[in-house]
Amino acid sequence: MIKKFVIILITTLTLITNVNAGSDGDLILKKNDPAEVKDCFEGLNRATFAFNQALDGIIFKPVAAVYKKLPSPVKTGVSNSVNNLSNLVTIPNNILQGDFRLAGINTGRFLVNTTIGILGFVDVAQYLGMAEYEKEDYGQSLAKAGVGPGCYIVLPVLGPSTARDTVALGANFLGGDAWYNVTVRNDTHYFRDVDYYSSKITSGVDFRAKNYDSIENLKENSLDFYASVKSLYLQDRQQKIANTKAIIKTLNDNDWEEIENN
Repeated sequence: MIKKFVIILITTLTLITNVNAGSDGDLILKKNDPAEVKDCFEGLNRATFAFNQALDGIIFKPVAAVYKKLPSPVKTGVSNSVNNLSNLVTIPNNILQGDFRLAGINTGRFLVNTTIGILGFVDVAQYLGMAEYEKEDYGQSLAKAGVGPGCYIVLPVLGPSTARDTVALGANFLGGDAWYNVTVRNDTHYFRDVDYYSSKITSGVDFRAKNYDSIENLKENSLDFYASVKSLYLQDRQQKIANTKAIIKTLNDNDWEEIENN
C-alpha cells in the first residue's frame, strides 16, 4: 500500500512540477535551491503565516516558555521520546531511499530505546555506539527520487512546507506512519487518538522551546519576518534532503531544527 502510494505521488508531482528524475547529489541540491522555489500563493501564505503567529503568541510561545523552565533531564527525556516515535516514519523512508543499513540501525535504535530506554525517554542506543539519528520523511524520499519542491506553502498550525512535502504528508495517514496506524487509524485497544495528537503537540512545543531565543531574535531583527522564515526553512530543507551540513548560512543547525510534519 505504501509503495503504491509513493509511486502515485512521484508520478503525479512529476507531472505537476515538470521535473526530471536524478540521483546525483548536486542535482538534488539544484532542484531544491531556495532561490528556485516560487512563492506562488504569497498572499494566502502571508495570511496563514499571520494566523500561525497569532496562534503561537496565544498558545505555543507561553507553553514553550514554561516548558523551558523544566529540569534539563525532563526536557531531554521528552525530546528523546518524540524522536523515538519519529523513527516509525524514518525507517520506511530509509528503505524507500535504499539505505537498508541505516534502516537496520534505526530499527535497532527504536527497539532498544522503546524497551530499555523506557519508551524512548532515555536514548540508550547512543551509549551502544549506534549512529546518530537523522530524521527522514516521505517528502525527502520524493525529493531524492527526483521530484522538485513545487511552490512554497504555509500550512495552518504546521507552518512552512512545499507542494511536494504537503502532498507527501498524506502518506502518513494512508499507512505510512505506524504510530498513526495504531492510535488513530485502527482500534488496537492499546492506544487512543489522543496519544497520537498529544505526541504531535508535545513535539511542536519541544521544537518551539529549543528554538525559543533564535525565533525571537529572528523576529526582532528581520525587516520581513515572513521572508526570513521562508528562506531559512527552505535552506534547512535543502540541507536535510541532501544530508549535508554545508548549506545553511542564516543560522547554524543548532538554531533551527526540522519542523515536525511527521
